[in-house]
Amino acid sequence: MNKAVAVVGMCGSGKSVLCKYFTNLGWESVYFGGVAVSQLVKDGIPVNETNERKVREQLRRDLGMGAFAIVLKEEILQKLQNNNVVLDGLYSWSEYVILKELLGDNLIILAVVTNGEIRKQRLGERPVRPLSPDMVDSRDIAEIEHSEKGGPIAKADYYVLNNGTERELHEQFERFMQWFESRR
Repeated sequence: MNKAVAVVGMCGSGKSVLCKYFTNLGWESVYFGGVAVSQLVKDGIPVNETNERKVREQLRRDLGMGAFAIVLKEEILQKLQNNNVVLDGLYSWSEYVILKELLGDNLIILAVVTNGEIRKQRLGERPVRPLSPDMVDSRDIAEIEHSEKGGPIAKADYYVLNNGTERELHEQFERFMQWFESRR
């Protein structure tokens, strides 16, 4: 069976950049955040941090903390039939448990960690949905307290430290891929 690599980390740590490296290698992608964005677009509500948080939290109230894994598991299984899949944005411990039960050893957790001040700087400078330092702190607290976000990061199979340049991140990605291939 093909493998699913879930890239986990706090907002601004570099998850999306890492996920792009996987798709550049031809991997399929499943973007967990796309569930909230799609719902907002469907409802004609502006896509912003506040509205995305409301949708994420409502979905979890309706379906439980594993909501995004429940909503996306068929898409993940379908894509795994043909290729390896990168999971962009697995958040909660409950999502991890659901996907681990579904995929077993075919699920690998790759955590990207970045110092808080560096994340705040990056998030303030990003062209799409920039966040102020206070907004980053608010989001961090919400994700830790309401989304069980720490569990998958703590349980990761492999860690990447992203405090440097994108080139340094890519070098770490290449080391991860060597580790990944050695386990197959």
